[in-house]
Amino acid sequence: MDRKIRILIGKPGLDGHDRGAKYIARALRDAGMEVIYTGIRQTPDAIANAAIQEDVDFVGLSLLSGAHNHLFPEVARLLADKGGSDIILFGGGVIPEEDIPGLKEAGFKAIFTPGTPATEVVDFIEQEIQTR
Repeated sequence: MDRKIRILIGKPGLDGHDRGAKYIARALRDAGMEVIYTGIRQTPDAIANAAIQEDVDFVGLSLLSGAHNHLFPEVARLLADKGGSDIILFGGGVIPEEDIPGLKEAGFKAIFTPGTPATEVVDFIEQEIQTR
């Protein structure tokens, strides 16, 4: 790849807890990737628009509020509607194991739960970019 991998990290909905999102953003930056962090309390539309405008390769969503089954698929739908269906989606946060298959069905390649080492997220991104 000729340019740095570009990743948008977003916090959809009313969840104000961003320690995990900032931790992952820092780890991805340290691994040589370009990271755009949208900040807390973003709408799915704002996240999708930012991803398209920034021409990102990945969108990573972080959510701890329990609204992931609504907000994650909404971001995926909006991205597809706006021409971003080639953007690879991943998510993280407090997400029950039983919700993960539905999120993958909605277009998320990976879901990372609390305690996942940052290296696992970096490895996932590097593997996905290779298969592109």
